[in-house]
Amino acid sequence: MNTLKLLGISGSLRKASYNTLLVKEGARLFGSCIFELADIRLPLYDGDLEAEHGLPPEVICLHDQIVRSDAVVISTPEYNKNLPGVLKNALDWVSRKGPMPFKDKPVAIVSAAGWTGGARAQYSLRHCLTPFHPHVIQGPEVLIAGPSAAFTESGQLANEQSLDFLAELMLALRKAAEDQVGA
Repeated sequence: MNTLKLLGISGSLRKASYNTLLVKEGARLFGSCIFELADIRLPLYDGDLEAEHGLPPEVICLHDQIVRSDAVVISTPEYNKNLPGVLKNALDWVSRKGPMPFKDKPVAIVSAAGWTGGARAQYSLRHCLTPFHPHVIQGPEVLIAGPSAAFTESGQLANEQSLDFLAELMLALRKAAEDQVGA
């Protein structure tokens, strides 16, 4: 049996990002796997830049990470009632290279943000993923409100219900990945 490859994408660039903590917590609950955390520090998408220089190496790297993974977990903060620009920018860039990286790929979406937990950002992200044709795991929804108090010092979720929801979501993601690869 091959070890599953899980890619984590955090929509936050901050060093002390709650969304990065949430992605890592999701990876822990996913279970045994080869986990990789993507870097979405990419130049702003610019068709002229692409025409003149081709795809930047960091975009090719992200695209290839998605293609090689068996499953992806994406965590998004909520900026002004939407997903952050860096996450949308990453999606715009990876759409420029074939094959379509998320096609039929099992994807779990989680968020940590403010008092809503990032519900609107999750909705926006689901919408932005539509042209990629991923297999988005529909639930349970993992919305971590008040993230500054949601994690222990070791980076684990403190609330048992949140932990249970994330564990259930990651189990569903694992099952979808195993079904996809025939593991």
